[in-house]
Amino acid sequence: MENDKIKSRIDELINNINKASYEYYVMDTPTITDQEYDDFYNELLYLESKYPEFKRDDSPTSRVGGEALSKFDKVTHNTPMLSFDDIFNEEEIVSFDEKVRKVVSNPEYTVEPKMDGLSGSLLYENGILVRAATRGDGVTGEDITLNVKTIKSVPLKLNKPIDIEVRGEIYMSKKAFNKVNSDRQKNGENLFANPRNAAAGSVRQLDSKIAAKRCLDFMAYFIPNPTDYNIRTQAESLNFLKELGFVTNYKLNKVAKNANEIISFIDELGSIRDELPFEIDGAVIKVNDLDDEARLGVTSRVPKWGIAYKFPAKEVLTTLKEIKFTVGRTGKITPNALFDPVHVAGSLVSKATLHNEDYVLEKDVRVGDVISIRKAGDVIPEVVEVKLDRRKEDSIPFEMITNCPICDTRLIKKDSHHFCPNIHCPARKTEGLIYYASRDAMDIEGLGDEIVEDLFNMGYVKDVTDFYKLDMYHDELMKLEGYGEKSISNLINGINRSKDNSLERLLCALGIKNVGKRTAKMLAAKYKTMDDFMNASYEELVNIKDIGETIAKSIRDYFDDEKNIQIIEKLKAYGVNMKYLGAEVVEDEDFAGKTFVLTGSLTDITRDDARDKIELLGGITTNSVSKKTDVVIVGDSPGSKYDKAKELGITIWNEQEFLEKISKSDK
Repeated sequence: MENDKIKSRIDELINNINKASYEYYVMDTPTITDQEYDDFYNELLYLESKYPEFKRDDSPTSRVGGEALSKFDKVTHNTPMLSFDDIFNEEEIVSFDEKVRKVVSNPEYTVEPKMDGLSGSLLYENGILVRAATRGDGVTGEDITLNVKTIKSVPLKLNKPIDIEVRGEIYMSKKAFNKVNSDRQKNGENLFANPRNAAAGSVRQLDSKIAAKRCLDFMAYFIPNPTDYNIRTQAESLNFLKELGFVTNYKLNKVAKNANEIISFIDELGSIRDELPFEIDGAVIKVNDLDDEARLGVTSRVPKWGIAYKFPAKEVLTTLKEIKFTVGRTGKITPNALFDPVHVAGSLVSKATLHNEDYVLEKDVRVGDVISIRKAGDVIPEVVEVKLDRRKEDSIPFEMITNCPICDTRLIKKDSHHFCPNIHCPARKTEGLIYYASRDAMDIEGLGDEIVEDLFNMGYVKDVTDFYKLDMYHDELMKLEGYGEKSISNLINGINRSKDNSLERLLCALGIKNVGKRTAKMLAAKYKTMDDFMNASYEELVNIKDIGETIAKSIRDYFDDEKNIQIIEKLKAYGVNMKYLGAEVVEDEDFAGKTFVLTGSLTDITRDDARDKIELLGGITTNSVSKKTDVVIVGDSPGSKYDKAKELGITIWNEQEFLEKISKSDK
């Protein structure tokens, strides 16, 4: 085959494959069989491998992934990627419509499904994909081009040779999510909580081959500069995107003329939500006419011409099978609801905490009851209510246990909680060991709950210092069932790496009563070394902002116990770092001295990273809203904290505002 014929055949194969992809993904009307598609694709792979000089940049074979990156480069968006304000009820829809009508007469609106994924920007030059980026803070994102090229529903070459930026949602379908989690379960890996988290984690893989295996999708919904293409409405934008080769939600998008029609269309979406092949968490409402959009304009952070309606948190029904009591490292007894597994907000759950005796009695929860479950803030499973009309006549009212379920010691009650007072209770000891190795504490890879329990029960680990001499038992552990060379090596390596952790992780891991991750971080940053912290007096500690008498007493009680001092000295001897290695606190006017509460799901920053950033800028974070709270940061599907903040008149930032504040502080 001559060179020009080879090149011509490669071009023909690419055109055939691109045409088939357009018909399959965009038009939903495939015209060739899967076998024919595979034959084209395999022939193209063969020709490109034999004649690499003829491989095109837009070849569909690039979707298998390629080189691995060491990091993602930063990308500055030509036009900021603004996010919409969230609303949660019909009254706010009516209010939005009224505000628009003060500026625009007889407006029309597009109502589009709000995809539950992450925003992405695609840049094309002469119709060829040249760059893809995350939204980031709206101004600066990350270059994810290699990963986005693996997404089959993203056209590598448009149907028109134009320069254009297209924005949309990168997401994972329900089918792909279930497949990924099934594979991870088989491999003993942690499961993704929901499709949104899975998509976010996949698109930020440094190895694009991993991203390619995750079967991501892309739904286009926005062109930043539509008038450049003689587009006059948002509905025309969506049609234009479809013509270019993008998948859009054209079957679900509606045009409404007033608030009543908007509400009606949203109700329709809600009624078919569970039947859709992907997760949606609401609807996006935009003024349709682009001239009207321009008249309405934007604030410094959000458009005035659009709004995002969020569905109420999903509730599903299941049957309570058992109330199981667990013992924490402090001896606290927690009742937990165990129920038939159900899918809630994108993940399978079978357990929810019932907090304490008062909580169970107030809701009158009984074994055998039909209960409704939802995820608070779309994150933490909780029991909403008992369906009393479906209760069995022979149901038995809840009674709190009187003795520890592990050591049988008589429980004591403090406030609304029950505790096992036996400091030698095996459950308390194993929970303390598990906590030491946990992600929030020393983050020792390979030391999962079951392994810690095995090591404790077999006598290898009695206190946390014993972790650091496990390498002495390498050969013995190798003989145990289920422990291989690789798992033991990974475990020892993880333990050794933990020696280099910054001081705050160790302070948290020691299990000092009332000293959690945030308090440990603040104290480590203040005292810098373990010795200086150990020598801090009660009077000194009690005068530190947000420490107070209770925490100060807990700290001194801990260090006044000689056994705890001996543990720390042993850890020193094993080479565990005793110094603060983190960043210094740089006070910022928006954060310094203020108390923050986070609620709802954050999209572009993890909750832990958000808390860390707040504290490095001089603020503090707490879990509950009160009159002392200065700012509540609201993510997707916020819970009662958001309502309480509005009731108390507390300043509220959405995620975009928060990212803008921390971005400003970095300059």
